[in-house]
Amino acid sequence: MRTIAIDAMGGENAPDAIVKAVLQAKAEMPETKFLLFGDKEALRKLIPEDQINDQLGVVPTTEVIADEDEPVKAIRKKKDSSMVVAANFVKEGKADALLSLGNTGALLACGIFIIGRIKGIIRPGLMPTLPVQNSDDGFNMVDVGANAKSKPEYLLQWAEMASYYAEKIRGIQNPRVMLLNNGAESDKGDDVHQKAYELLKESNLNFLGNIEGNELLLGKADVVVTDGFTGNAVLKNIEGTSSVLLHLLKDSLLNGGVMTKLGALMVKGSLSSLKSKFDTAKYGGAVLLGVNAPVVKTHGRSNERPIYFTLKQVDKMIKEKLVADFRDEFAEK
Repeated sequence: MRTIAIDAMGGENAPDAIVKAVLQAKAEMPETKFLLFGDKEALRKLIPEDQINDQLGVVPTTEVIADEDEPVKAIRKKKDSSMVVAANFVKEGKADALLSLGNTGALLACGIFIIGRIKGIIRPGLMPTLPVQNSDDGFNMVDVGANAKSKPEYLLQWAEMASYYAEKIRGIQNPRVMLLNNGAESDKGDDVHQKAYELLKESNLNFLGNIEGNELLLGKADVVVTDGFTGNAVLKNIEGTSSVLLHLLKDSLLNGGVMTKLGALMVKGSLSSLKSKFDTAKYGGAVLLGVNAPVVKTHGRSNERPIYFTLKQVDKMIKEKLVADFRDEFAEK
């Protein structure tokens, strides 16, 4: 049976939303076991008595890593926190994957320092799936913040892992890989990006060249590779802009008078389609590529819906033996 270790105390809506998502996923995934780590009393109050069985368990912990905690210091001091105990279960082989909505830096530290890097991987990278305008498939972008400073060799490895993920987990045949840069020409960018361009061009990847920031959501690439500093800034910009635009649209429709509201009713179907296309919940969480087990981060403000999709994502990663394939691939290099 596949086993997912879940930090049940991380995130703004924990543990309620996490328990609801687990109960929904549990009914659909009979070959998967869910281990919830956290306050035993709080969790048992939310879980019906008949749901505690071989497929769902609670592992009591007494501490929680808060968002404001310094990541590395937190995982060293709060050894009985829900996140650290869950990570140790994965390290010890008692669980196959780790999922958390909590402190991103602490989760990265758990992945790198407790679960450990895959032999041959220089630096793990953080990779979400983001929406595009012309498809429901979206695209993967890596790295989005696991590494503030990057080297060309890192970008090549991230591209290789992300391309394999896109093919195995998302079902994209021969994924199109592009390098985020400040121009389409091959000589654009700093030394890191120019060298990364050459490495990607010489690789066996389906590398199509550079992509600029204004093209990211147009569906030109299945995988976009970038340094962690730029990737994090771009990700936050996309999230912030999307949130503001949706808020402005909703505000104008609700407060624009009778004619505006009638018009909104007429285009309700089209607006729902637009909302669905840019619904990031269905993509699951961000994956820490390059560690010895699937480690996945879901947004801290998530309700049960994105958590449910993330559980399905993690389960597929375990089922497809993604990490084992990475281990075999990079051990040979």
